[in-house]
This record gives sequence, structure tokens and C-alpha cells, in this order.
Amino acid sequence: MGDWLVSVDDHVIEPPHVWTDRLPAKYHDVCPRMVTTDKGEVWRYEDKEVATSGLSVAAGKRKEEFSPDPVSFAEMRPGAYDPVARIADMDRAGILASLCFPSFPRFCGQVFWEAEDKDLAMLCVRAYNDWMLDEWCGATPGRMIPLVIIPLWDPPAAAAELERCASKGARGFAFSENPEPLGLPTIHDPGRYWDPVMRAAEETELVVCMHVGSSSTMPAISKDAPALANLTFGAVRAAGTMLAWLFSDYFERMPALKIALSEGNIGWIPYFIERAEQVVDRQRHWVARTATSFYDVESTTSQLQADLDHLDVRQRFRDHVYGCFIDETVGLRCLDIIGDDNVMVETDYPHTDTTWPDCIGVASTLVGGLAPEVQRKILRGNAERLFRFTPVEPVAVG
Repeated sequence: MGDWLVSVDDHVIEPPHVWTDRLPAKYHDVCPRMVTTDKGEVWRYEDKEVATSGLSVAAGKRKEEFSPDPVSFAEMRPGAYDPVARIADMDRAGILASLCFPSFPRFCGQVFWEAEDKDLAMLCVRAYNDWMLDEWCGATPGRMIPLVIIPLWDPPAAAAELERCASKGARGFAFSENPEPLGLPTIHDPGRYWDPVMRAAEETELVVCMHVGSSSTMPAISKDAPALANLTFGAVRAAGTMLAWLFSDYFERMPALKIALSEGNIGWIPYFIERAEQVVDRQRHWVARTATSFYDVESTTSQLQADLDHLDVRQRFRDHVYGCFIDETVGLRCLDIIGDDNVMVETDYPHTDTTWPDCIGVASTLVGGLAPEVQRKILRGNAERLFRFTPVEPVAVG
């Protein structure tokens, strides 16, 4: 089989039966369900009709063939939605284990937060999690790292759901990179809105996984900036997330909490760590004396910030934050700042950025100049340790 990697950011296209198989019949006409319209196959849920974009199921296609046009299940690789077919594609690419973010619910379950009927939405969250744990991961034990979603509108219920899912084997949960654009409190909320969730995450050792785009926003350089410029600019979302967490007081109050920044790349991390260290050194004194933000006299967020006199930015990052990359070299040349224990690899299957079917080849080339023990950490060891997951290697036949 050769060498293996563990990918901490892939995606699953939910098959049509996820919710109809798990909710009572009385909900089958209102829960998420697949219907055929004049637009083709779409998910229908409340007032939404959502098709699957071709950009979400591009694995196996040449880049010249990429298109955002809707696609049907018949046009997708079965590995996008079938766990057994996914394992075959993983074996081909050297992917030993995979953590998959949702598609129809969006990266952290935003579609259920936006729903009018929150009772039904809660049932849908639970149904998704049961499908993820029992079917998607359960079909091939030891190959899929279970990632669940939460009811973003009800932190105590979310905490209970994390505890339930952890008892069934969950290893992480999807959270928003920035809840504010969703209309939710930020992690700096003076009312401690997210405390029940994060306390449950710490107690159950679930990793807080935040995928770029989980704020339902696309950073724009300007209103008329070219699309590819904005796509390149997108890593600023992950940078903002990292800084918000490092300067919050969460890691002081919950020292075992861990976060992972998915599909954000890592090349920007060294700069922002160094810049944060400079800011703490030069600016913390006046900030500590000022009850309001430098930018907004109405702000009181400084009351909830980290203890700036004792904040070791670099150590805090290494104790709590994990980044991942698909195909880049910059961050790997700065592991002295990032730390080789805090970097993981991802393959983004089946999206357009995926390196499939040569995932292990690409990743091995990228880390090839590093010491063998560091290569193993980045390719699989760090992910196995962070997610407390021991993959099962396939048995070679013949």
C-alpha cells in the first residue's frame, strides 16, 4: 500500500436518505429531502431549494472541466456520497483516515440555524449526527474520523448533543470561524453565550473544527475585485479566527480546549504569530488602561480579553491551535515558529482544491525535505494524536 496520510479536511455529499430514514413519517414532507425539479435534483427544506454545485464534486475531473453548474448524483463519483466507494478512493490516494465536513447543512450546520422550525431543526441535527456516526463512519470502522454538528441557537442543548455524540465516538464538532455574520454572538460575548458548548468540548475532548466559509461569508478586497483575487484573499478568515481565539480568555479558562483551522492554509501563521507578539509587547499597557476599543468607543470587549501581562502568544498557539494545508510550501519552511506538532495535512476531497488521486504523492513531496519523524507527524501523527484516533490500515490482498 505504501505510505499513508490522515486528512483532516474532506467533505461528504449527504445521500438522499439521511433525514427521511431517521425522522418520523410525519416530517418527511418538511425535512430535508431530495426532489427532482426543472432545475434537476435539489434538496428541498422549508423555503430553500439547494442543488449540488459541480465545484463540490470535482474529484476525478480535469481542472478545465470544473463548473459551478448543478450536478446530479448520477454525475458524481460515488465516493462523494457512498462510504464504501469513498474508502476505495481513499485507498487509491493513500488516505488512511478522513474527517468530513457536511455539505447540505453547510460547514457548521448553518442551514438549521436559519430554519424557522427550530424543533424540527433540532431533530435534523441529531439525525445528521446519527447518520455521520452510525453509517458514514460506522460502515468502515477505523477509517473515518467522526465530526458532528450542533444546534447553534441553543448552547445548552448543543452541549448535551456533544456529550451524546462523544459517547458514540465523535472526535470533533464543526463550529463557525466567526459567528457574528450569522447573527450569533461571538466568542467574546459578555454573556458567555458559547460557554456551555466549549465546556462540553473540553470535558469530552472534542476538537473545535472551523472550516473557512463557516461564517457564510466570502472576503472581498473590494466590491468589484476579481473573483480569483477574492479567493486568494480568503485565508484572512482563518487568520482572524486564530487571532480572535488567541486574544480571548477561552484558553485561560478552559486549558484543555483545542481548535483546528480547516482549509485555511498555514503560510500566514508565522507572520501573525510574530505580529501578535509585537502587539502584546508594545501595545498591551495602554489597552489595559482603556475600557473601550481603539476603534469603537461603544466596545467593551477588552473586559473579556486574555491576561495580556502573561500572554505567551507562541506557547498559547502551540498548546491549543492546529493548522492544515493542502498544497503549499511557505508554512513548512517556518516550522520553527509554527511548531511541527501543530500542522496537519488535508486533501479536500471531492472539492476543486483536492489533490486526489495523488494525495500521498503530493503531500510526501511537500514534506520530503523534513526529518522522517517530522514527516510522519505532519502526514498522520499529529491528526491521530489531536483527534485521539487510531486508524485501521487495510490488509493488502495478493
